[in-house]
Amino acid sequence: MSISSSGRPGRDTPPGGISGATTSSSMSSAVLDSAHVGDIVGALGTISGEDTGQRRRWWQRLRLLLVIMGPGLIVMVGDNDAGGVATYAQAGQNYGMALVWTLVLLIPVLYVNQEMVLRLGAVSGVGHARLIFERFGRFWGWFSVGDLFLLNALTIVTEFIGVSLALSFFGIPKSISVPFAAVALFVVVAGGSFRRWERFLFALIAVNVVVIPLVLLAHPPIGAIGDGLMPQFPGGVNSTLLLLIVAIVGTTVAPWQLFFQQSNVVDKRITPRWMGYARADLRIGIAVVMIGAVALMGAAAFGFAGTSDAGNFTDAGAVAAGLSTHVSHTVGMLFAILLLDASLVGANAVALATTYTLGDTLKRRHSLHWTITQAPLFYLGYAGLLVVSAAVAFAPDHVLGLLTLAVQALAGVLLPSATVFLVLLCNDKPVLGPWVNTARQNVIAATIVWCLVLLSLTLTAATFFPDLSSRTYEIGLATGVGFGLVGGILITLSRRGNDDHHEAIGGLARAERQAVIARDRASWRTPALATLQRPVMSPLRRAGLLTLRGYLIIAAALIVVKIVQTATGAGS
Repeated sequence: MSISSSGRPGRDTPPGGISGATTSSSMSSAVLDSAHVGDIVGALGTISGEDTGQRRRWWQRLRLLLVIMGPGLIVMVGDNDAGGVATYAQAGQNYGMALVWTLVLLIPVLYVNQEMVLRLGAVSGVGHARLIFERFGRFWGWFSVGDLFLLNALTIVTEFIGVSLALSFFGIPKSISVPFAAVALFVVVAGGSFRRWERFLFALIAVNVVVIPLVLLAHPPIGAIGDGLMPQFPGGVNSTLLLLIVAIVGTTVAPWQLFFQQSNVVDKRITPRWMGYARADLRIGIAVVMIGAVALMGAAAFGFAGTSDAGNFTDAGAVAAGLSTHVSHTVGMLFAILLLDASLVGANAVALATTYTLGDTLKRRHSLHWTITQAPLFYLGYAGLLVVSAAVAFAPDHVLGLLTLAVQALAGVLLPSATVFLVLLCNDKPVLGPWVNTARQNVIAATIVWCLVLLSLTLTAATFFPDLSSRTYEIGLATGVGFGLVGGILITLSRRGNDDHHEAIGGLARAERQAVIARDRASWRTPALATLQRPVMSPLRRAGLLTLRGYLIIAAALIVVKIVQTATGAGS
Protein backbone atom coordinates (compact mmCIF):
# COMPACT_ATOMS: atom_id res chain seq x y z
CA MET A 1 0.00 0.00 0.00
CA SER A 2 1.43 3.38 -0.94
CA ILE A 3 -0.90 5.07 1.49
CA SER A 4 -1.29 3.96 5.08
CA SER A 5 -2.28 5.18 8.49
CA SER A 6 0.74 3.77 10.22
CA GLY A 7 4.42 4.50 10.35
CA ARG A 8 6.49 6.82 12.48
CA PRO A 9 6.38 10.49 11.38
CA GLY A 10 10.13 10.92 11.26
CA ARG A 11 11.22 7.46 10.16
CA ASP A 12 12.32 8.64 6.72
CA THR A 13 14.14 11.73 7.90
CA PRO A 14 17.82 11.52 6.93
CA PRO A 15 20.42 12.41 9.54
CA GLY A 16 21.79 15.36 7.62
CA GLY A 17 21.80 18.99 8.72
CA ILE A 18 20.18 22.07 7.28
CA SER A 19 21.82 21.52 3.94
CA GLY A 20 21.70 17.83 4.52
CA ALA A 21 19.81 16.65 1.51
CA THR A 22 21.48 13.28 1.59
CA THR A 23 19.54 11.70 -1.24
CA SER A 24 20.40 12.13 -4.88
CA SER A 25 17.13 13.88 -5.61
CA SER A 26 17.68 16.48 -2.95
CA MET A 27 21.27 17.15 -3.91
CA SER A 28 20.06 18.89 -7.09
CA SER A 29 17.03 20.61 -5.54
CA ALA A 30 16.54 23.79 -3.55
CA VAL A 31 15.59 21.89 -0.38
CA LEU A 32 17.73 23.09 2.53
CA ASP A 33 16.51 20.96 5.44
CA SER A 34 16.75 17.18 5.04
CA ALA A 35 13.64 16.72 7.20
CA HIS A 36 11.67 18.21 4.31
CA VAL A 37 12.34 15.19 2.08
CA GLY A 38 10.46 11.89 2.32
CA ASP A 39 7.00 10.50 2.91
CA ILE A 40 4.02 12.78 3.48
CA VAL A 41 3.09 12.20 7.11
CA GLY A 42 -0.30 13.60 8.07
CA ALA A 43 -2.72 13.39 10.95
CA LEU A 44 -4.82 10.85 9.06
CA GLY A 45 -2.21 8.71 7.34
CA THR A 46 1.01 8.49 5.35
CA ILE A 47 1.72 8.71 1.63
CA SER A 48 4.91 7.14 0.33
CA GLY A 49 7.38 9.43 -1.37
CA GLU A 50 7.31 7.04 -4.35
CA ASP A 51 3.50 7.11 -4.68
CA THR A 52 2.46 8.16 -8.20
CA GLY A 53 -0.85 9.59 -6.99
CA GLN A 54 -2.90 7.70 -9.60
CA ARG A 55 -6.37 7.02 -8.15
CA ARG A 56 -9.55 6.30 -10.09
CA ARG A 57 -12.18 5.73 -7.42
CA TRP A 58 -13.61 8.71 -5.55
CA TRP A 59 -13.05 7.16 -2.15
CA GLN A 60 -9.38 6.60 -2.96
CA ARG A 61 -9.00 10.25 -3.94
CA LEU A 62 -10.85 11.28 -0.78
CA ARG A 63 -8.42 9.24 1.29
CA LEU A 64 -5.49 11.01 -0.36
CA LEU A 65 -7.10 14.38 0.34
CA LEU A 66 -7.56 13.53 4.01
CA VAL A 67 -3.84 12.73 4.34
CA ILE A 68 -2.65 15.80 2.42
CA MET A 69 -5.17 18.11 4.08
CA GLY A 70 -3.63 20.37 6.72
CA PRO A 71 -1.62 23.42 5.65
CA GLY A 72 -4.53 25.16 3.88
CA LEU A 73 -7.09 24.26 6.54
CA ILE A 74 -4.86 25.21 9.47
CA VAL A 75 -3.73 28.54 8.00
CA MET A 76 -7.32 29.52 7.29
CA VAL A 77 -8.74 28.50 10.67
CA GLY A 78 -5.73 30.13 12.33
CA ASP A 79 -6.86 33.24 10.51
CA ASN A 80 -9.97 33.30 12.75
CA ASP A 81 -7.77 33.81 15.81
CA ALA A 82 -8.46 35.85 18.96
CA GLY A 83 -8.09 39.12 17.07
CA GLY A 84 -10.37 37.79 14.34
CA VAL A 85 -13.06 36.76 16.81
CA ALA A 86 -12.88 40.18 18.46
CA THR A 87 -12.92 42.05 15.14
CA TYR A 88 -15.87 40.12 13.69
CA ALA A 89 -17.77 40.52 16.97
CA GLN A 90 -17.04 44.25 16.97
CA ALA A 91 -18.35 44.57 13.41
CA GLY A 92 -21.53 42.72 14.35
CA GLN A 93 -22.12 44.50 17.65
CA ASN A 94 -21.49 48.00 16.27
CA TYR A 95 -22.79 47.71 12.69
CA GLY A 96 -25.00 44.62 12.55
CA MET A 97 -24.53 42.65 9.35
CA ALA A 98 -23.71 45.72 7.26
CA LEU A 99 -20.05 44.69 6.78
CA VAL A 100 -20.58 41.12 5.58
CA TRP A 101 -19.67 42.32 2.08
CA THR A 102 -16.07 42.90 3.19
CA LEU A 103 -15.74 39.17 3.92
CA VAL A 104 -17.18 38.19 0.55
CA LEU A 105 -14.73 40.46 -1.28
CA LEU A 106 -11.85 38.90 0.65
CA ILE A 107 -12.55 35.35 -0.60
CA PRO A 108 -10.64 35.79 -3.91
CA VAL A 109 -7.89 37.63 -2.03
CA LEU A 110 -7.47 34.68 0.31
CA TYR A 111 -7.38 32.11 -2.47
CA VAL A 112 -5.09 34.00 -4.84
CA ASN A 113 -2.52 34.89 -2.17
CA GLN A 114 -2.46 31.50 -0.47
CA GLU A 115 -2.49 29.55 -3.74
CA MET A 116 0.65 31.41 -4.78
CA VAL A 117 2.52 30.48 -1.59
CA LEU A 118 1.22 26.92 -1.92
CA ARG A 119 2.79 26.74 -5.38
CA LEU A 120 6.04 28.26 -4.15
CA GLY A 121 6.30 25.80 -1.27
CA ALA A 122 5.42 22.65 -3.19
CA VAL A 123 7.68 23.47 -6.15
CA SER A 124 10.70 24.93 -4.36
CA GLY A 125 10.76 22.92 -1.13
CA VAL A 126 11.89 25.96 0.89
CA GLY A 127 10.13 28.62 2.94
CA HIS A 128 8.97 32.05 1.84
CA ALA A 129 11.67 33.97 3.67
CA ARG A 130 14.47 31.81 2.29
CA LEU A 131 13.32 32.41 -1.29
CA ILE A 132 13.27 36.18 -0.74
CA PHE A 133 16.77 36.15 0.77
CA GLU A 134 18.20 33.93 -1.96
CA ARG A 135 16.56 35.70 -4.91
CA PHE A 136 16.75 39.35 -3.80
CA GLY A 137 19.58 39.47 -1.25
CA ARG A 138 19.89 40.26 2.44
CA PHE A 139 18.67 43.87 2.21
CA TRP A 140 15.35 42.95 0.64
CA GLY A 141 15.15 39.83 2.80
CA TRP A 142 15.24 41.86 6.00
CA PHE A 143 13.05 44.43 4.29
CA SER A 144 10.33 41.78 3.99
CA VAL A 145 10.70 39.90 7.30
CA GLY A 146 11.82 42.66 9.67
CA ASP A 147 8.37 43.89 10.64
CA LEU A 148 6.98 40.33 10.46
CA PHE A 149 8.82 39.32 13.63
CA LEU A 150 7.50 42.31 15.59
CA LEU A 151 3.96 42.05 14.23
CA ASN A 152 3.84 38.31 14.91
CA ALA A 153 5.04 38.76 18.49
CA LEU A 154 2.32 41.35 19.08
CA THR A 155 -0.23 39.05 17.44
CA ILE A 156 0.69 36.24 19.84
CA VAL A 157 0.11 38.68 22.70
CA THR A 158 -3.46 39.14 21.43
CA GLU A 159 -3.87 35.35 21.41
CA PHE A 160 -2.97 35.19 25.08
CA ILE A 161 -5.35 38.06 25.70
CA GLY A 162 -8.01 35.90 24.06
CA VAL A 163 -7.11 32.94 26.30
CA SER A 164 -7.39 35.15 29.38
CA LEU A 165 -10.72 36.68 28.38
CA ALA A 166 -12.20 33.32 27.40
CA LEU A 167 -11.24 31.49 30.58
CA SER A 168 -12.17 34.44 32.78
CA PHE A 169 -15.76 33.74 31.67
CA PHE A 170 -15.43 30.42 33.53
CA GLY A 171 -13.83 32.07 36.56
CA ILE A 172 -10.21 31.11 35.82
CA PRO A 173 -7.79 34.00 36.56
CA LYS A 174 -5.19 35.23 34.09
CA SER A 175 -2.37 34.15 36.42
CA ILE A 176 -3.37 30.53 35.76
CA SER A 177 -4.83 30.58 32.24
CA VAL A 178 -2.01 32.34 30.38
CA PRO A 179 0.97 30.34 31.78
CA PHE A 180 -0.97 27.07 31.38
CA ALA A 181 -1.77 27.87 27.73
CA ALA A 182 1.87 28.75 27.01
CA VAL A 183 3.15 25.49 28.49
CA ALA A 184 0.49 23.42 26.71
CA LEU A 185 1.30 24.99 23.34
CA PHE A 186 5.00 24.25 23.75
CA VAL A 187 4.47 20.64 24.88
CA VAL A 188 2.36 19.85 21.82
CA VAL A 189 4.96 21.24 19.41
CA ALA A 190 8.16 20.07 21.07
CA GLY A 191 7.77 16.34 20.60
CA GLY A 192 9.51 15.89 17.27
CA SER A 193 6.30 14.53 15.73
CA PHE A 194 4.63 16.35 12.85
CA ARG A 195 1.71 13.92 13.00
CA ARG A 196 1.01 14.54 16.70
CA TRP A 197 1.11 18.30 16.18
CA GLU A 198 -1.29 18.12 13.22
CA ARG A 199 -3.68 15.85 15.10
CA PHE A 200 -3.78 18.37 17.94
CA LEU A 201 -4.58 21.18 15.49
CA PHE A 202 -7.29 19.09 13.83
CA ALA A 203 -8.87 18.48 17.23
CA LEU A 204 -8.93 22.24 17.89
CA ILE A 205 -10.33 22.92 14.42
CA ALA A 206 -13.16 20.46 15.05
CA VAL A 207 -14.33 22.68 17.92
CA ASN A 208 -15.32 25.31 15.36
CA VAL A 209 -18.51 23.35 14.69
CA VAL A 210 -20.04 25.16 17.69
CA VAL A 211 -20.38 28.33 15.58
CA ILE A 212 -23.53 26.78 14.12
CA PRO A 213 -25.50 26.52 17.39
CA LEU A 214 -23.95 29.84 18.48
CA VAL A 215 -25.53 31.82 15.66
CA LEU A 216 -28.77 29.82 15.61
CA LEU A 217 -29.35 30.42 19.32
CA ALA A 218 -29.01 34.16 18.65
CA HIS A 219 -32.22 33.80 16.58
CA PRO A 220 -31.18 35.51 13.30
CA PRO A 221 -34.09 36.79 11.18
CA ILE A 222 -34.44 34.94 7.87
CA GLY A 223 -32.53 36.80 5.16
CA ALA A 224 -30.87 39.22 7.56
CA ILE A 225 -27.37 38.03 6.71
CA GLY A 226 -28.00 38.63 3.03
CA ASP A 227 -28.75 42.29 3.71
CA GLY A 228 -25.06 42.89 4.30
CA LEU A 229 -23.89 41.53 0.96
CA MET A 230 -24.35 44.89 -0.77
CA PRO A 231 -21.33 47.19 -0.19
CA GLN A 232 -22.31 49.95 2.23
CA PHE A 233 -20.80 52.30 4.80
CA PRO A 234 -23.21 52.55 7.75
CA GLY A 235 -23.17 56.07 9.14
CA GLY A 236 -21.07 57.30 6.20
CA VAL A 237 -17.37 56.95 5.49
CA ASN A 238 -15.29 58.00 8.49
CA SER A 239 -11.96 57.04 9.98
CA THR A 240 -13.49 54.88 12.73
CA LEU A 241 -15.39 52.74 10.23
CA LEU A 242 -12.41 52.58 7.87
CA LEU A 243 -10.18 51.48 10.73
CA LEU A 244 -12.53 48.58 11.42
CA ILE A 245 -12.64 47.61 7.73
CA VAL A 246 -8.83 47.65 7.60
CA ALA A 247 -8.83 45.49 10.75
CA ILE A 248 -11.20 43.00 9.07
CA VAL A 249 -8.84 42.84 6.10
CA GLY A 250 -5.84 42.48 8.39
CA THR A 251 -7.32 39.69 10.47
CA THR A 252 -8.70 37.82 7.44
CA VAL A 253 -5.64 38.16 5.17
CA ALA A 254 -2.58 38.54 7.42
CA PRO A 255 1.11 38.59 6.34
CA TRP A 256 2.01 35.70 8.68
CA GLN A 257 -0.27 33.42 6.65
CA LEU A 258 2.03 33.65 3.62
CA PHE A 259 5.06 32.55 5.61
CA PHE A 260 3.23 29.87 7.59
CA GLN A 261 1.51 28.05 4.75
CA GLN A 262 4.55 27.90 2.48
CA SER A 263 6.74 26.55 5.29
CA ASN A 264 4.05 24.12 6.46
CA VAL A 265 3.61 22.78 2.92
CA VAL A 266 7.37 22.24 2.82
CA ASP A 267 7.42 20.64 6.28
CA LYS A 268 4.63 18.23 5.29
CA ARG A 269 6.68 17.33 2.20
CA ILE A 270 3.97 18.16 -0.32
CA THR A 271 5.31 18.24 -3.87
CA PRO A 272 3.78 19.39 -7.20
CA ARG A 273 2.38 15.89 -7.70
CA TRP A 274 -0.22 16.66 -5.02
CA MET A 275 -1.05 20.22 -6.09
CA GLY A 276 -4.70 19.49 -6.88
CA TYR A 277 -5.29 18.01 -3.44
CA ALA A 278 -3.45 20.86 -1.72
CA ARG A 279 -5.61 23.39 -3.57
CA ALA A 280 -8.73 21.51 -2.45
CA ASP A 281 -7.39 21.69 1.13
CA LEU A 282 -7.09 25.47 0.74
CA ARG A 283 -10.64 25.80 -0.61
CA ILE A 284 -12.00 23.80 2.32
CA GLY A 285 -10.11 26.06 4.72
CA ILE A 286 -11.52 29.21 3.10
CA ALA A 287 -15.06 27.84 3.36
CA VAL A 288 -14.55 27.05 7.05
CA VAL A 289 -13.09 30.47 7.84
CA MET A 290 -15.85 32.36 5.99
CA ILE A 291 -18.63 30.39 7.68
CA GLY A 292 -17.01 31.05 11.05
CA ALA A 293 -16.52 34.77 10.42
CA VAL A 294 -20.10 35.35 9.26
CA ALA A 295 -21.46 33.30 12.17
CA LEU A 296 -19.44 35.29 14.72
CA MET A 297 -20.54 38.58 13.18
CA GLY A 298 -24.13 37.35 13.15
CA ALA A 299 -24.10 36.13 16.75
CA ALA A 300 -22.99 39.58 17.95
CA ALA A 301 -25.31 41.43 15.59
CA PHE A 302 -28.45 39.52 16.51
CA GLY A 303 -27.52 38.90 20.13
CA PHE A 304 -27.08 42.62 20.90
CA ALA A 305 -29.77 43.98 18.57
CA GLY A 306 -32.13 46.26 20.48
CA THR A 307 -30.08 46.19 23.68
CA SER A 308 -28.15 48.93 25.46
CA ASP A 309 -24.88 47.25 24.43
CA ALA A 310 -25.57 47.53 20.70
CA GLY A 311 -22.93 49.77 19.14
CA ASN A 312 -20.78 49.73 22.29
CA PHE A 313 -18.12 47.07 21.71
CA THR A 314 -15.30 46.97 24.25
CA ASP A 315 -13.58 43.57 24.01
CA ALA A 316 -14.26 39.90 23.30
CA GLY A 317 -14.68 39.10 26.98
CA ALA A 318 -17.45 41.67 27.27
CA VAL A 319 -19.10 40.12 24.19
CA ALA A 320 -19.24 36.72 25.93
CA ALA A 321 -20.67 38.32 29.08
CA GLY A 322 -23.15 40.41 27.09
CA LEU A 323 -24.42 37.43 25.08
CA SER A 324 -24.83 35.52 28.33
CA THR A 325 -26.95 38.37 29.71
CA HIS A 326 -28.98 39.31 26.63
CA VAL A 327 -29.45 35.88 24.99
CA SER A 328 -28.56 32.97 27.27
CA HIS A 329 -25.71 31.63 29.36
CA THR A 330 -25.25 28.86 26.79
CA VAL A 331 -24.60 31.38 24.00
CA GLY A 332 -22.09 33.26 26.14
CA MET A 333 -20.36 29.98 26.99
CA LEU A 334 -20.19 28.92 23.32
CA PHE A 335 -18.65 32.27 22.38
CA ALA A 336 -16.05 31.92 25.16
CA ILE A 337 -15.19 28.38 23.98
CA LEU A 338 -14.74 29.62 20.42
CA LEU A 339 -12.57 32.48 21.63
CA LEU A 340 -10.35 30.09 23.58
CA ASP A 341 -10.10 27.68 20.68
CA ALA A 342 -9.30 30.46 18.21
CA SER A 343 -6.63 31.84 20.53
CA LEU A 344 -4.86 28.48 20.84
CA VAL A 345 -4.92 27.78 17.09
CA GLY A 346 -3.78 31.33 16.32
CA ALA A 347 -0.94 31.33 18.86
CA ASN A 348 0.33 28.02 17.55
CA ALA A 349 0.20 28.99 13.87
CA VAL A 350 1.64 32.50 14.28
CA ALA A 351 4.47 31.29 16.53
CA LEU A 352 5.33 28.54 14.05
CA ALA A 353 5.23 31.03 11.17
CA THR A 354 7.78 33.11 13.06
CA THR A 355 10.14 30.26 13.95
CA TYR A 356 9.86 28.75 10.48
CA THR A 357 10.91 32.17 9.16
CA LEU A 358 13.72 32.40 11.71
CA GLY A 359 15.09 29.06 10.53
CA ASP A 360 14.86 30.19 6.91
CA THR A 361 16.62 33.45 7.70
CA LEU A 362 19.48 31.89 9.69
CA LYS A 363 19.69 28.68 7.59
CA ARG A 364 19.11 26.48 10.61
CA ARG A 365 16.96 23.37 11.00
CA HIS A 366 13.28 24.27 11.21
CA SER A 367 10.96 21.30 11.08
CA LEU A 368 8.44 19.62 13.35
CA HIS A 369 10.04 16.32 12.34
CA TRP A 370 13.17 17.22 14.34
CA THR A 371 13.41 16.79 18.12
CA ILE A 372 14.52 19.56 20.48
CA THR A 373 18.10 18.28 20.56
CA GLN A 374 18.24 18.10 16.76
CA ALA A 375 16.81 21.59 16.14
CA PRO A 376 17.39 23.61 19.35
CA LEU A 377 17.11 27.07 17.74
CA PHE A 378 13.73 26.21 16.19
CA TYR A 379 12.21 25.15 19.49
CA LEU A 380 13.97 27.76 21.61
CA GLY A 381 12.66 30.45 19.29
CA TYR A 382 9.15 29.05 19.63
CA ALA A 383 9.43 28.88 23.42
CA GLY A 384 10.91 32.39 23.61
CA LEU A 385 8.03 33.86 21.62
CA LEU A 386 5.50 32.23 23.92
CA VAL A 387 7.27 33.41 27.07
CA VAL A 388 7.68 37.03 25.95
CA SER A 389 4.18 37.29 24.54
CA ALA A 390 2.62 35.71 27.62
CA ALA A 391 4.49 38.18 29.82
CA VAL A 392 3.27 41.18 27.79
CA ALA A 393 -0.28 39.81 28.11
CA PHE A 394 -0.14 40.84 31.79
CA ALA A 395 -0.03 44.54 30.83
CA PRO A 396 -2.93 46.79 31.96
CA ASP A 397 -6.27 46.01 30.32
CA HIS A 398 -6.61 49.36 28.54
CA VAL A 399 -3.23 48.84 26.85
CA LEU A 400 -4.20 45.34 25.76
CA GLY A 401 -7.51 46.54 24.33
CA LEU A 402 -5.73 49.05 22.12
CA LEU A 403 -3.15 46.47 21.11
CA THR A 404 -5.75 43.99 19.83
CA LEU A 405 -7.31 46.40 17.33
CA ALA A 406 -3.94 47.92 16.37
CA VAL A 407 -2.43 44.54 15.46
CA GLN A 408 -5.26 43.68 13.07
CA ALA A 409 -5.19 47.11 11.42
CA LEU A 410 -1.39 47.09 11.09
CA ALA A 411 -1.56 43.66 9.44
CA GLY A 412 -3.98 45.05 6.87
CA VAL A 413 -1.77 48.06 6.14
CA LEU A 414 1.45 46.02 5.82
CA LEU A 415 -0.08 43.30 3.62
CA PRO A 416 0.59 45.06 0.27
CA SER A 417 4.35 44.95 0.90
CA ALA A 418 4.25 41.19 1.57
CA THR A 419 2.04 40.59 -1.46
CA VAL A 420 4.40 42.47 -3.79
CA PHE A 421 7.28 40.10 -2.99
CA LEU A 422 4.91 37.17 -3.36
CA VAL A 423 3.98 38.28 -6.89
CA LEU A 424 7.64 38.86 -7.80
CA LEU A 425 8.56 35.33 -6.71
CA CYS A 426 5.64 33.82 -8.60
CA ASN A 427 7.00 35.45 -11.79
CA ASP A 428 10.51 34.11 -11.21
CA LYS A 429 10.94 31.48 -13.95
CA PRO A 430 14.23 29.99 -12.68
CA VAL A 431 12.39 29.20 -9.43
CA LEU A 432 8.94 28.13 -10.62
CA GLY A 433 9.57 27.14 -14.24
CA PRO A 434 6.21 26.03 -15.70
CA TRP A 435 4.45 27.03 -12.46
CA VAL A 436 4.97 30.80 -12.89
CA ASN A 437 1.97 33.11 -12.85
CA THR A 438 -0.02 33.57 -16.02
CA ALA A 439 -0.93 37.06 -17.20
CA ARG A 440 -4.41 36.62 -15.74
CA GLN A 441 -3.01 35.65 -12.35
CA ASN A 442 -0.74 38.69 -12.40
CA VAL A 443 -3.63 41.01 -13.20
CA ILE A 444 -5.65 39.57 -10.31
CA ALA A 445 -2.70 39.79 -7.93
CA ALA A 446 -1.90 43.37 -8.99
CA THR A 447 -5.56 44.29 -8.50
CA ILE A 448 -5.46 42.90 -4.97
CA VAL A 449 -2.33 44.86 -4.10
CA TRP A 450 -3.80 48.05 -5.56
CA CYS A 451 -7.07 47.63 -3.66
CA LEU A 452 -5.17 47.16 -0.41
CA VAL A 453 -3.13 50.29 -1.11
CA LEU A 454 -6.33 52.22 -1.92
CA LEU A 455 -7.84 51.12 1.37
CA SER A 456 -4.84 52.31 3.37
CA LEU A 457 -4.78 55.56 1.36
CA THR A 458 -8.43 56.13 2.26
CA LEU A 459 -7.70 55.53 5.93
CA THR A 460 -4.79 57.96 5.72
CA ALA A 461 -7.05 60.63 4.20
CA ALA A 462 -9.70 60.02 6.86
CA THR A 463 -7.13 60.43 9.63
CA PHE A 464 -5.65 63.63 8.22
CA PHE A 465 -8.95 65.12 7.03
CA PRO A 466 -11.75 63.80 9.28
CA ASP A 467 -14.30 66.26 7.84
CA LEU A 468 -14.19 64.93 4.27
CA SER A 469 -17.62 64.02 2.91
CA SER A 470 -18.65 60.52 1.86
CA ARG A 471 -18.98 61.83 -1.70
CA THR A 472 -15.32 62.85 -1.69
CA TYR A 473 -14.28 59.36 -0.63
CA GLU A 474 -16.44 57.81 -3.33
CA ILE A 475 -14.85 60.00 -6.02
CA GLY A 476 -11.39 59.22 -4.72
CA LEU A 477 -12.02 55.47 -4.66
CA ALA A 478 -13.55 55.57 -8.15
CA THR A 479 -10.48 57.44 -9.43
CA GLY A 480 -8.20 54.89 -7.80
CA VAL A 481 -10.13 52.03 -9.35
CA GLY A 482 -9.80 53.72 -12.74
CA PHE A 483 -6.02 53.92 -12.40
CA GLY A 484 -6.00 50.27 -11.38
CA LEU A 485 -7.96 49.23 -14.48
CA VAL A 486 -5.58 51.12 -16.76
CA GLY A 487 -2.61 49.50 -15.05
CA GLY A 488 -4.19 46.06 -15.40
CA ILE A 489 -4.73 46.57 -19.13
CA LEU A 490 -1.10 47.64 -19.56
CA ILE A 491 0.13 44.57 -17.66
CA THR A 492 -2.04 42.32 -19.81
CA LEU A 493 -0.73 43.85 -23.04
CA SER A 494 2.88 43.65 -21.87
CA ARG A 495 2.51 39.95 -21.00
CA ARG A 496 0.65 38.93 -24.17
CA GLY A 497 2.23 35.84 -25.68
CA ASN A 498 4.13 35.21 -22.45
CA ASP A 499 1.46 33.63 -20.29
CA ASP A 500 3.50 30.75 -19.00
CA HIS A 501 6.67 28.73 -19.34
CA HIS A 502 5.55 27.06 -22.59
CA GLU A 503 5.74 29.72 -25.27
CA ALA A 504 7.52 27.27 -27.60
CA ILE A 505 4.57 24.89 -27.78
CA GLY A 506 1.98 27.47 -28.75
CA GLY A 507 1.40 25.75 -32.11
CA LEU A 508 0.08 22.55 -30.55
CA ALA A 509 -3.59 21.71 -30.21
CA ARG A 510 -5.09 22.64 -26.87
CA ALA A 511 -5.26 19.06 -25.56
CA GLU A 512 -1.66 18.35 -26.63
CA ARG A 513 -0.47 21.61 -25.11
CA GLN A 514 -2.19 20.83 -21.81
CA ALA A 515 -0.65 17.34 -21.78
CA VAL A 516 2.86 18.78 -22.28
CA ILE A 517 2.32 21.36 -19.56
CA ALA A 518 0.99 18.72 -17.16
CA ARG A 519 4.04 16.48 -17.72
CA ASP A 520 6.42 19.41 -17.34
CA ARG A 521 4.77 20.59 -14.14
CA ALA A 522 4.66 17.10 -12.61
CA SER A 523 8.44 16.73 -12.89
CA TRP A 524 9.60 20.29 -12.20
CA ARG A 525 11.32 21.11 -8.92
CA THR A 526 13.32 24.25 -8.22
CA PRO A 527 17.07 23.66 -8.74
CA ALA A 528 19.54 24.42 -5.96
CA LEU A 529 19.12 28.14 -5.31
CA ALA A 530 22.86 28.76 -5.22
CA THR A 531 23.08 27.70 -8.88
CA LEU A 532 20.52 30.26 -10.06
CA GLN A 533 21.41 33.76 -11.17
CA ARG A 534 19.59 36.37 -9.15
CA PRO A 535 17.02 38.52 -10.96
CA VAL A 536 18.14 42.06 -11.68
CA MET A 537 16.35 44.66 -9.57
CA SER A 538 15.71 47.52 -11.98
CA PRO A 539 15.99 51.11 -10.69
CA LEU A 540 12.27 51.61 -11.34
CA ARG A 541 11.29 48.52 -9.37
CA ARG A 542 13.67 49.41 -6.55
CA ALA A 543 12.27 52.94 -6.37
CA GLY A 544 8.72 51.60 -6.41
CA LEU A 545 9.39 49.16 -3.56
CA LEU A 546 11.11 51.80 -1.46
CA THR A 547 8.26 54.25 -2.10
CA LEU A 548 5.70 51.65 -1.11
CA ARG A 549 7.67 50.81 2.01
CA GLY A 550 8.00 54.46 2.98
CA TYR A 551 4.30 55.05 2.54
CA LEU A 552 3.38 51.97 4.55
CA ILE A 553 5.56 53.15 7.43
CA ILE A 554 3.65 56.44 7.41
CA ALA A 555 0.32 54.59 7.17
CA ALA A 556 1.29 52.35 10.10
CA ALA A 557 2.15 55.43 12.16
CA LEU A 558 -1.26 56.90 11.33
CA ILE A 559 -2.90 53.67 12.48
CA VAL A 560 -1.28 54.20 15.86
CA VAL A 561 -2.49 57.81 15.90
CA LYS A 562 -6.04 56.72 15.09
CA ILE A 563 -5.97 54.02 17.79
CA VAL A 564 -4.95 56.62 20.37
CA GLN A 565 -7.66 58.99 19.14
CA THR A 566 -10.25 56.22 19.42
CA ALA A 567 -9.11 55.43 22.97
CA THR A 568 -9.27 59.06 24.08
CA GLY A 569 -12.53 59.81 22.27
CA ALA A 570 -10.87 62.32 19.97
CA GLY A 571 -11.52 60.32 16.75
CA SER A 572 -14.52 60.80 14.53
